[in-house]
Amino acid sequence: QVQLVESGGGLVQTGDSLRLSCAASGRTFSSYAMGWFRQAPGKEREFVAGISWRGGRTYYADSVKGRFAISRDNAKNTAYLQMNSLKPEDTAVYYCAAAPAYRSGSYYYTEYDYWGQGTQVTVSS
Repeated sequence: QVQLVESGGGLVQTGDSLRLSCAASGRTFSSYAMGWFRQAPGKEREFVAGISWRGGRTYYADSVKGRFAISRDNAKNTAYLQMNSLKPEDTAVYYCAAAPAYRSGSYYYTEYDYWGQGTQVTVSS
């Protein structure tokens, strides 16, 4: 089992930045690929970013490429999502998720085994 807890969400204005954190406990964090997903009201959960188990490879949805950056610190059992140049369409609940290392970079939420409770990000225009 891996327990994930997100933090760092909030209400910001267009163009602002936020950094989300995902603290992990339980089984060995460093053996899992990590991902960030988001879900807006009435929409499907969508992939935002992913990172391999050692952090050497990162993956992004086209909608956030160049604005968001995913990273991890295995010594701290924490993954991060730095979000810059935020737009109103980035408004959603953001979830971090863990997947077996061989599923690194998967865009499909069904391939992630563990999920956090989510943190709300609201971007006002």
